[in-house]
Amino acid sequence: MSREKIKILSVASEVVPFAKTGGLADVVGALSKVLPSLKCEVKTILPKYRMVDEVKFSLTELDLPLPEIKFGNKPIKFRIKKCSQPENGAEYLFVENQEYYDREELYRDIKTGLDYEDNDERFIFFCRAVLETIKALDWKPDVIHCNDWQSALIPAYIKILYEKDLFFNKIATLFTIHNIAYQGNFSAETFNKLGLKGELFYPMSPFEYWGRVNFLKIGISQADLLNTVSERYAVEIQSGPEYGFGMEGILRDRGQDLFGVLNGIDYEEWSPEKDKLIPYNYSKGNLQVKGKNKEFLLKLSGLKSDGNIPLIGMISRLADQKGFDLFQEIAEKLLSSKLKIIILGTGEEKYHRALTLLEKKYPHKFRLYLKYDNKLAHLIEAGADMFLMPSKYEPCGLNQLYSLKYGTVPVVRETGGLADTIENYNPETEKGTGFVFKYYSGEELFLALKKALELFENKAEWKNLVLQGMDKDFSWQSSARKYIHLYNKAIAKK
Repeated sequence: MSREKIKILSVASEVVPFAKTGGLADVVGALSKVLPSLKCEVKTILPKYRMVDEVKFSLTELDLPLPEIKFGNKPIKFRIKKCSQPENGAEYLFVENQEYYDREELYRDIKTGLDYEDNDERFIFFCRAVLETIKALDWKPDVIHCNDWQSALIPAYIKILYEKDLFFNKIATLFTIHNIAYQGNFSAETFNKLGLKGELFYPMSPFEYWGRVNFLKIGISQADLLNTVSERYAVEIQSGPEYGFGMEGILRDRGQDLFGVLNGIDYEEWSPEKDKLIPYNYSKGNLQVKGKNKEFLLKLSGLKSDGNIPLIGMISRLADQKGFDLFQEIAEKLLSSKLKIIILGTGEEKYHRALTLLEKKYPHKFRLYLKYDNKLAHLIEAGADMFLMPSKYEPCGLNQLYSLKYGTVPVVRETGGLADTIENYNPETEKGTGFVFKYYSGEELFLALKKALELFENKAEWKNLVLQGMDKDFSWQSSARKYIHLYNKAIAKK
């Protein structure tokens, strides 16, 4: 079944260019931009956080008959603001409530370093506000596309809370799991805030998880269709607790409704030919200019410039998931080789400390930036020779895709989207796009890097490998068409 024009409401807790903490924002932002060119009418809705720049994006308030939303006896008001991007037909809506969203960070209290204690209320409210907004607008989407636990209650609300409201009749839901480790897991008391009948909360019900309320489980059990952000990850998360994080059973139960759609990337933002954030633009035809970005990056980082010494880049959350335990295991041995390393990111305190000590010990070889810096991220992609992603698990990964386009050879572990996107280099055929290691061990990681460092010495073969990566196309057009197929499938289910 296909429609002339599908109406999509995309719901997420963060969206580029307005608010971002990770890849979720990139994915939702890019998909929202490309869908209007493929016969879709799209509105995207997110909370109006403090970091959303009202002046820069020309936000205007909509005059809508919005109801108050009740938590027990506590009625809460909200407003809706809007902005459009006429160049691509995308429209964005923002749920404004100062008590919940006017904060320094999106999910975490900067004073404690812990999640906000009322994150359950903040995103229960968000899900309710989203549904009340489209009703007030009298704009009925064919599909509501929910992303991650923060919007996971919407499918349940449509089926239960708004079951008798004809406006919501026949609205299909697609729920995308970007990273199954983040689940929105709250105490049993949270159920009383959902506005649902108490009889729905019992052991093994969709609303109960080991005596608690798990938003992700609710989304998985109630959405019409499910997907993850790579085909390999869709299989992995059903395989057992190592990848499924406790959700593997319910995912297997819903296996026929679970699909993998690989993320694309936005080549308007991530392309060395067009990138406004790097000092020297280049393409396959003038690859030598990439070396100028390397020189610039090394000089900026206070490292001596020498084009013959390979530079390895990492841009990542400093966390176990991202393989930093493996990196730490081999760091001393690696830094005794002829190379330089630059790491950008923040994360677990143990890695902040360990990597800071490493920088002090190897000041001429290793540079650490403990921050989020988009401009520096672009420069590392353009300036590094290799990009390291030794992840324990990786739903999709975007940096390996950016790296291919920038001629920066990925060294990755064979998992999730990394396995789906990087072809291991074969020295006999000289085919491949990077270096892939299978088993999660420091030794395997070191061997993969050793192969990469050895090939780097052969300039002709290295250039051939670089060009094969730059030839790959991971633009959003292909991925967006797969999403349209899923939207039609969800509509047909209704």
